Amino acid sequence: MSHYKPYPAYKDSGVEWLGLVPEHWDVCKLSFRYSIELGKMLDEKRLTKTSLVPYLRNQDVQWGSINTQDLPEMDIHPEELERYTIRHGDLLVCEGGDVGRAAIWRGDNAAFGYQKALHRLRHRSVSADTAEFFYFSLLTAKQRGVFEESDSKATIAHLPAEKFRQYRFVFPPLPEQLCIAAQLDRETARIDALIEKKTRLIELLREKRQALITHAVTKGLDPNVKMKDSGVEWLGEVPEHWDVLQLRHTARLESGHTPSRSKPEYWIDCTVPWFTLADVWQVRSGEHKYVSETFEKVSQLGLENSSARLLPAGSVFLSRTASVGYTGIMAVDMATSQDFAVWTCTTELFNEYLYYVLLGMKPDFVRLMMGSTHKTIYMPDIESIRIARPPVNEQRGIVSALSGELDRFKGVIDKTERSIVLLKERRSALITAAVTGQIDLREAV
Repeated sequence: MSHYKPYPAYKDSGVEWLGLVPEHWDVCKLSFRYSIELGKMLDEKRLTKTSLVPYLRNQDVQWGSINTQDLPEMDIHPEELERYTIRHGDLLVCEGGDVGRAAIWRGDNAAFGYQKALHRLRHRSVSADTAEFFYFSLLTAKQRGVFEESDSKATIAHLPAEKFRQYRFVFPPLPEQLCIAAQLDRETARIDALIEKKTRLIELLREKRQALITHAVTKGLDPNVKMKDSGVEWLGEVPEHWDVLQLRHTARLESGHTPSRSKPEYWIDCTVPWFTLADVWQVRSGEHKYVSETFEKVSQLGLENSSARLLPAGSVFLSRTASVGYTGIMAVDMATSQDFAVWTCTTELFNEYLYYVLLGMKPDFVRLMMGSTHKTIYMPDIESIRIARPPVNEQRGIVSALSGELDRFKGVIDKTERSIVLLKERRSALITAAVTGQIDLREAV
């Protein structure tokens, strides 16, 4: 942003998060420039069915966008329409949840209501303010934590209307508001397009990465090898000399358990690493094979009085409940909760090869999942998993080849993710500098 110039003169805004602002900008309470109206509470028991309008909920308002599809309805009587409906140019701001999240309503004049978890902001004078500028001001306030103090003692954060009205913001003259908003629209759109392009690149790289793994553990590395039908849908044709068998016949299968929480003595002097769903984040990316740290530990007494067992380092685990299909290898002896299937490999199966097999078949796990909300792969289906097993030396060759290729993928993905972070930081810094007057955009091209 070094090519932007500052304003010629500044003054103290008297507001900590604003700091110095251009001398000719106004600093005042929000209520002086905008009317703030909290939405109406929906009472389904009192719906009259005679004056129903669609209404927007907190979750329908995201930064810069508003969902208008499949909305519920609420009663708004004719005399309440002005108070509880929105019109083009109004700002909707979340009162609860992600406090301060905002978007501009750009709809027509059809009646839309809004629930009590939203504030409607309407500028008091169209000749003084534009919602486009104030939207960016709200974004900066949110990023600087301005609204976090609104209800610090509450379990769920809230932004009461009385407090919201008292917040002080800075307001340039309308021509500058329009100029700043237009420039920010152009620049943020350009940055967002770059972010979207890079995000899509990461998606494509991960798809290619998945395809590479699946191909390696089903077809091997030799493109000229003679193939045979495996009889297993996810495997398809496999090299003729590979064995196709149930995984449990080449690796001992176990599951974990949770020692009784009602027995406090099971949860003292805990020294045994205990892998649970709270630890799955370590292997979500599929880029880290080995895990050694766990959020919780259990005691030896707890293990002895449950179905859990201390499993040897080198065992391969698969999450089968809630966060389904994530795999890794134990770097140390550890136990697991019942949410995991764990295999201890025989000498005929290299554990790192099994790790890649489970990564390769991840798309097939969708077929095995049961349950509408709480997804699970049940143990009978785990027991039935069939894999293709090459000779051990070939398994090791596949692992070596995959490791090198996947390291290159990781390098590109990491570099792209870092560039996205930098773009987001630039976007945020540009908006903040513009709406607080650190840079002068009046002559920006």
